[in-house]
Parts: sequence; structure tokens; C-alpha cells
Amino acid sequence: MSTIAAVTGEFDLGSREDHHRVRDIADALLTADVSEAALRAVGSDEDSVLDLRLATKLALSKMAINDSGWAGRVGIVFAMWGERRRLMPRSPDNPTGEDALHVKLDQLAWLFEDTDIQWTVYPVDDGDPEDSATIAAERAALHAEGGRVTILRLADAIPADDGPLADLADVDESRKGGAIVLGASRAIEDGCDVVIMTDADNSVNLGQAGLLISSHAAGSNVVIGDRKHPEAVLVKAEARWGPGIVVLRHMQRMVGRALFSMGIRDTQAAFKLYDRASLADILAAPSTYGFAFDSDWLYGAISGGHSIDRVPFAFIDSFEESASLAQGPMTTWESLLRGLVAAARSRGVDHNEEMASVVDDYAHASELDRVVLAVPPELERVDDASLGDPSVMTPNQLRSWLEDLAGH
Repeated sequence: MSTIAAVTGEFDLGSREDHHRVRDIADALLTADVSEAALRAVGSDEDSVLDLRLATKLALSKMAINDSGWAGRVGIVFAMWGERRRLMPRSPDNPTGEDALHVKLDQLAWLFEDTDIQWTVYPVDDGDPEDSATIAAERAALHAEGGRVTILRLADAIPADDGPLADLADVDESRKGGAIVLGASRAIEDGCDVVIMTDADNSVNLGQAGLLISSHAAGSNVVIGDRKHPEAVLVKAEARWGPGIVVLRHMQRMVGRALFSMGIRDTQAAFKLYDRASLADILAAPSTYGFAFDSDWLYGAISGGHSIDRVPFAFIDSFEESASLAQGPMTTWESLLRGLVAAARSRGVDHNEEMASVVDDYAHASELDRVVLAVPPELERVDDASLGDPSVMTPNQLRSWLEDLAGH
């Protein structure tokens, strides 16, 4: 496969031309009638070059969606906060530009070409002080598929007397979750059969959406993109976290054991599909509008008895303009951990209440800034799969370590 002319071994997330080139590789693979098994083998081979691995996911996606014969309506929802630069093309004055909306529209137009699938993109401004909504509207007007874009502002939808946003009083209380709730609600109102949640940047190539849709067509209510799967392609800047990130993950997984016991280890991946039935239960009573909304939605699906599937996909981290960096990584983790506890309690799902109490007492950004720089002896050499296991480090042991760290 590496003899395909367009394969260079390189891929630049911010280059619209590279995104086109990867689709050309995918088209060449499909024209050559490469088998599904061969595509999966190359895509999961870490020794294969990145652009070819990504192209195999696109080819598998288009193959799957064509084979499924599904012909519903899809809403693609993402939140915007601080996205002005990534929405614009790269230039000397905008070195982190990704032309993100145009790239998404290109990808979706390619995937859904020659199908009966209807689709709409819902970018939602999450109270962005830089007014991402206006930039998105300007960019949409310049694209041939711009008529498929419905731009929303969370500030226009709240306060609400009823509905899924009734408990959100101000845009400043939302950390992505409020925007996604609004986008999903509007998509369902517009008649969408499924909603795909993603991020505003180019980390997830939406040409892979066929992987989610084909699993739904086979009977799944919820389909999760899984970056931890052996066949996934993951390029992630983990260096942004300190060594004590293992402590936060240990807390997260122990509280969220209802998810992790099902093998759902990648709760935060911004590539998930929910159908109308699952969203009816999820949006009936959201427990958080923060970054932990992913877990809340999954808890809602579990509580409602909806079937959940996981599929591997390609994810290439776009971290330079990440909202978590702009707002503070530990502010993000505070929202994640506290939201996870609130969701577990609200949805009535199984969780470790002792660890939830530790989160209540210690999950403050100022505390977590210290925690992420240190590692307790119990977690120094633990493998990732064992994080969240109370036999490795109990909640009481972690509480004692946190008290010592804080100098109490």
C-alpha cells in the first residue's frame, strides 16, 4: 500500500491540503479494492506511516457506511470557546490556524457523497469572549456546503424555564457541556435521527463518521470512539500533564467504575454517536454542564438500558489552542472530577462513594496543581489498566497522602 503515490509519510493537522491528500489515499485504497482485513491490519500497525494509517480509517468508514445502507439524518455538534484562531486558515499572523470548519465540511461532503444521508453541522458558541460564532458564520458563508451549518449561541438559549438547560443560569457556568446539550437538543428538534459529538478542532477526521453510523445501523443506540483500542491511531501530547496525572486518573476511574467496568476507558474522546432514544433519557435531566458531561451522558445511556458499542478511530491531538490550556488544565480536571461525582450520584449508578468523598474534599484546581506534580509510592509503577483498582491504593490511603501533600 505504501507505493500509492500520494503517501508521503507526513501529515499536518493544520493543512487543508494534507486532509485532501489523505482522502485521495483513501479513495485509491477503495478503488484498488483492498480488503477490510488488510485495511485494519495497516491501520493498527504502529510501524505504518501516519497518513496511510489515517487513510485506512477513512476507507473503512466509507466502506462501512455504504455497506450499511443507512439513510437517516445526522447532526454533527461541537462547542466553541476560544476557537477564533483554529477556525481561520493558517497564516504568518495565525500560525495555529486549522481552517477547522471548512475542513469538517470537506470531510463530511466526501463521506456522504452518493448516499441518501442528510446532514447538518451545529457549531455552538459556549459563551466565548472572542465570539467564535461570528467567525464560524463568516467561514460557513465562504464554503459550498455552508448552507448545512446552523450556528447557535448558548447565551441566546438561557436562562430557560424548562427543558435540558433549565438548571443552567449563566454561560459562565458551562464548560462545554451546556453548548453540547443545546446543539444536541436543536438537532433532535430539527429531525435528526442521530447526533455525533466532536470537537471544534481538526483532531478527529469526520470522514470516519461511517464507523459510528454503521455500528448504529447494526443496532447500537450509543457508539463511542475508542482511542485506547488496539486498532486505534492515537497521536496525543501527553507531556502537557505532570507525572501525578496517574493520581487523577485513579480517582476518576474509581468513581466512574460503572463505565470502566464495561471496558469504557476513553470516556472523554470527542467522537461519539447518540440516537434519538438514548438522547431522550440523557437530556431529560443533565447533571452537569461541565467537562464531565461525557460521563453524565454515558451514565444516562446505561441507566436507560441503551446499548453501547465502541469502535477504534484515529485521533491526532490539536493541543496548542486547547481550551483546557487557556482555562487551566487543573480547572478542567476539577470540572471533570466534580462533574463525574455529580453525574454518578444524580443518575444513581454504581460508584465508589469513599473516593467520591475524596473528590468532594480535594478536587479544587489549587490543590490539583500540587497533586499533578507528585506521585504516591503506590502509583509509581502501576500499569494503566490497574488505575482505579482500590487494591492498588484505597481511597483512605489516597486521602492520607493528599493530606500530607497539603501539609495538614
